[in-house]
Amino acid sequence: MELHTTRLDTFGEIATITLSRPDRHNSWTGRMHTELRYCLHEVENDSDVRVVVITGDPEGRTFCPGADGQALQGHADRGGYDPGTPADIANPGFGVRPEFDADFSYFLGLETVSIAAINGAVAGVGLALACWCDLRFAAAGAKFTTAHGKLNLPAEFGLSWLLPRLIGLGNANDILLSSRTFTSEEAQRMGLVNRVEPPDQVLKATLLYAGDIINDVSPHSLRATKRQIAVDTININPAASVEDSNLRLREMMVEDDYREAARAFVEKRQPRWKD
Repeated sequence: MELHTTRLDTFGEIATITLSRPDRHNSWTGRMHTELRYCLHEVENDSDVRVVVITGDPEGRTFCPGADGQALQGHADRGGYDPGTPADIANPGFGVRPEFDADFSYFLGLETVSIAAINGAVAGVGLALACWCDLRFAAAGAKFTTAHGKLNLPAEFGLSWLLPRLIGLGNANDILLSSRTFTSEEAQRMGLVNRVEPPDQVLKATLLYAGDIINDVSPHSLRATKRQIAVDTININPAASVEDSNLRLREMMVEDDYREAARAFVEKRQPRWKD
């Protein structure tokens, strides 16, 4: 696919997807949605990549302010919603659990860890995208809003399910029912953002964190833990979680990377992962 609204760059075990419509402040369109899914599919099928970072083109001066205003007007003119995506759109993360097989909830089916580097304002579908990532780093002072209420829309893309699990029902009710604007600092206090950095350091800090994960955590452990977290978000049986972890434990303790980790621990050195 020829990419026009996103960029995909891979450096070793880290891939970076950049939302890039700088002339429109990186606002969302059906084409961007299509290209994002394609890029994630490529990342998920690259066995070398372990972490994907999603950010906004700095020339656009935002992460993603939500749907393009012209697209919003187009929905009104046509008399209904049109996602603007083709029938053959890529389906990364699909097929793991039926509960994951929808827009953005497919992030739960990905094996690759995803981190949103929120380098500027974020709203609407842009906020939904960031929330479905595993982790979020944000620029100091960046403005956040769900935005939907002021457009006569419902909470979008599963945020009414996701946000109570991320930040608690009270905080979720606050930002969903009011559609108010809040800053990255408040988002961090809520637990929505993991770390706040100076605006010109957000991407660098995110990439350094991704590098630490890759150096410190074995590839199989990272994949297994991500899958455990995803499945347990919809699991109402704690015993099933314990049994799954016990099964994984027995399987993984006979692997070469476990033996290497044990040796590295005793020898007080960095492990050399083989998986």
